[in-house]
Amino acid sequence: MTSSAPLRIAAVNDYDVVVAGLHAMLRRYARRVCVVELDTNVAVAQRVDIALYDTFAQTQDNGSEIMRLLRNPRVGAVVVYTWNFQPEVVQASIDRGVRGYVSKTLAANALVDVLEQVHAGEVVVSPTPGNGLVTGEWPGREEGLTPREAEVLGLITQGLSNNDIAAQTHLSINSVKSYIRTAYRKIEVTSRSQAVLWGVRHGFEPDQTRLRPPTHDGSTRLA
Repeated sequence: MTSSAPLRIAAVNDYDVVVAGLHAMLRRYARRVCVVELDTNVAVAQRVDIALYDTFAQTQDNGSEIMRLLRNPRVGAVVVYTWNFQPEVVQASIDRGVRGYVSKTLAANALVDVLEQVHAGEVVVSPTPGNGLVTGEWPGREEGLTPREAEVLGLITQGLSNNDIAAQTHLSINSVKSYIRTAYRKIEVTSRSQAVLWGVRHGFEPDQTRLRPPTHDGSTRLA
């Protein structure tokens, strides 16, 4: 970068724990990037260089949230942070104007590199990810849920059917059922209604807040 000022980043997702996890991951690179907003179901309010959009339990097909970010005059560029790399989804995002489409398996330093490349005017698409370790935070991680199990459980909590979940996540219906079985086993439920109740009690309902980035003591406050 030619400027000494760090990039201003807004972390965007429907879940507080997800955006807070993005901030924690990028905190060690504060000289290069500064997360100034953590937005869950609210519009970016400050001027930011990049909105980093985490797709956990989000709908990408219709692009409504991405378009809202792209149309926000306070947002310089949009980068999608995801594990969904179906070619048609990637291309649709780039066609809409997304400047970065990056894998959740990227290490934090590599993600920062991408953010700087996007800010410099490049369009960056990560190589199709393999089976690398997914970074960041997600609801249910402390209970042992994998990111995919947690995402499926989050969509169940939102009321989606198995077919809807398969369409939204670009997974086969058999894969969705497999994630449901393993998630149910881990959270010790046997029915969908029990899973929804567990999800509501454990933070799987989407939030609607704007958070100030955590302070040095780790506390997070509403903006």
